[in-house]
Amino acid sequence: GERWHKDGSLMKKQNVFDDFQGCAEFLVSSGYTSPERLAIEGGSNGGLLVGACLNQRPDLFSCGVAHVGVMDMLKFQRFTIGHAWKTDFGCAEESDEWFDYLSKYSPLHNITREKGQYPAVMVLTGDHDDRVVPLHSLKYIAELQHQLIHAPSSSGECEQTNPLIARVETRAGHGAGKPTKKVIEECADVYGFVAACTQAQWQVQPEVQE
Repeated sequence: GERWHKDGSLMKKQNVFDDFQGCAEFLVSSGYTSPERLAIEGGSNGGLLVGACLNQRPDLFSCGVAHVGVMDMLKFQRFTIGHAWKTDFGCAEESDEWFDYLSKYSPLHNITREKGQYPAVMVLTGDHDDRVVPLHSLKYIAELQHQLIHAPSSSGECEQTNPLIARVETRAGHGAGKPTKKVIEECADVYGFVAACTQAQWQVQPEVQE
């Protein structure tokens, strides 16, 4: 209900990430899966969820797939319809308090090697997305690659070997109205990526005897 929604917005946004990570921990502790087999996926606001959780608990997941995610929480309000989200996220330009809070979980601004190797990451965006503009996904994946692969590492730091990739759909927007052909191709790429990262075995459906 509305109380639940408000408890996961504005200055309580971290509750969303804590709850999600708690669900993952339950699945692991209950024996349903393991971090090596656990993939997470989300889009738009859910892409923000994926990015934040990968930053905060890279040890908990095998891979993350973020579709058209809101990754820059300090500047989202400057682009297209982003200003309308301030009622849910707040705004870093309105006070030091908001800047400090948003900067603590903004996916783009919390990538670090200090927690070891990151899970495999695939971000997806459309080159004509006018809701969550492509710069969110592109800046996030570029910063991941810079911080985890290209930046000089300190002695003893874990080398990043899991893939960090972006899939950019051309002549496409935020997702709605995408032709069936593009949907099938995207699903195939995502499922193939997740299967490879989690070492999942494809199951061949037995033929039905008439």
